[in-house]
Amino acid sequence: MTVGIDAHVHLWDRALDPQDWIDPQTMAPIARDFGTVDLKAMLASTGLERAVVVQSSNSLDESVRLAQLDHSVVAGLVGWVDLTAEAGPQLDRIRANATVPVVGVRHLVHIDPDPEWLLREDVALGLAALEREGLCFDLVVRDWQLPQAALVSGRHEGLRFVLDHLGGPPAPGEDIRAWAAGLRELARRPNVAAKVSGLVSGLAPGSWRGEDLADRVSIALEAFGPDRLLYGSDWPLAELGGGATAWKSAVDQLLAGLSETERRRVRGDSAAEIYGLF
Repeated sequence: MTVGIDAHVHLWDRALDPQDWIDPQTMAPIARDFGTVDLKAMLASTGLERAVVVQSSNSLDESVRLAQLDHSVVAGLVGWVDLTAEAGPQLDRIRANATVPVVGVRHLVHIDPDPEWLLREDVALGLAALEREGLCFDLVVRDWQLPQAALVSGRHEGLRFVLDHLGGPPAPGEDIRAWAAGLRELARRPNVAAKVSGLVSGLAPGSWRGEDLADRVSIALEAFGPDRLLYGSDWPLAELGGGATAWKSAVDQLLAGLSETERRRVRGDSAAEIYGLF
């Protein structure tokens, strides 16, 4: 079957693509550049072979550069285009000298100044363009935006949506009922998949164990099933929560009850199928 795939990583060169959201004091482990050499080392430490690189900023220039990475380790790119403008020419620019296939698009919905960006009519036109291009749309939303995601994915039944970070469930010990209801409703749309990723990036190293997240992963498995779940490290942000190796070990522990075929789906086969990787 397919090689192991990490469906959610980031790479950046801050001289070319400033990451102003990184606080050098509170985010010291990621306050540096990350390239494909670093990525290869991380993948080796987690037993995986290739990764999907996801945009870090709403920047077409960044996506152009990311599309020119080493295809031997970067299986695909989820880039950025302005969906409120004509998408085709922007995608053409990203693809012009690409070494990596563009497999999807993402917009930082969770921090967009418009809290209902997903519901805009001009965005709907952009999503329709992605469907025509055969691309996915990654949803990065807060838990309170899950109902919007369900509404939009229902309006675009021919477009594949991939929910990042399980929609941002509350931290361990907090009430997850509203999140769980929103996730289950979104999962009713057969064109939506989800990434088991990003659950520890906001937690302090040593403050969590895999079992602290068992209910969240169990709900996701129940809602989506392994055929629509993708493993992602959210590296290098995972370094803020103890590291990609610790996260991978925790996910392996939480998926131990699945069959080997089901575990392969989450570890790479689902990503390969949903993103059309080769």
